[in-house]
Amino acid sequence: MDVYEQMKEAVLDGDEEEAARLARQALAEGLDLQKVMDLGFLAGIQEAGQLYEDEEYFLPDLVCSADAMKTALDLLDEALKSGTGHMAVKPAKVALATVQGDVHDIGKTIVGAMMTASGFEVYDLGTDIENQKVIEQVEEIKPDILGLSALLTSTMEEQGAIIRLLEERGLRGDVKVIIGGAPVSQDWADQIGADGYSDNAVAAVKLAERLLNERG
Repeated sequence: MDVYEQMKEAVLDGDEEEAARLARQALAEGLDLQKVMDLGFLAGIQEAGQLYEDEEYFLPDLVCSADAMKTALDLLDEALKSGTGHMAVKPAKVALATVQGDVHDIGKTIVGAMMTASGFEVYDLGTDIENQKVIEQVEEIKPDILGLSALLTSTMEEQGAIIRLLEERGLRGDVKVIIGGAPVSQDWADQIGADGYSDNAVAAVKLAERLLNERG
């Protein structure tokens, strides 16, 4: 088993210690970090995501795989940012927020972990975030993707309100908006003018990747 396969297996096994060891080894040996990501750690999280979709992995398995991936990514992060073995494509920025009036965190956290594990630069804006604060963060961070979570029927209206604010501030064309949460649906996404909807973390990553590819 070559080193890239070992990296993949460490993520599939949710083995944070082994993932960290292999990340350090990659840095020490000066391995091409593009290959380390594509053939190793990213390949692992992508397969874990597929196993979850195929119902061969359960949510705790997926979370463990994402944690192992994040552990490796944290160690590689400085080298990636400094240009040492730099990845060919600059990571897209994703900002995630649970909307005003809603304090639920678990779904957003899992999506954030999966996004990070898949190579996105993730900014977690927190929970119960005032709409105006979300807009301010979009202006400051300039994310490619804005993910809005609402777990309550009483708060899902805030997703639409934020999209309207983005339009009013002339920011809507600069950011793709995806939404999620228990009461949310594709029909709701269409109604409020969101760019997409996902009902789980794996689907959210695929949606983000598709939207960015369509944008070019």
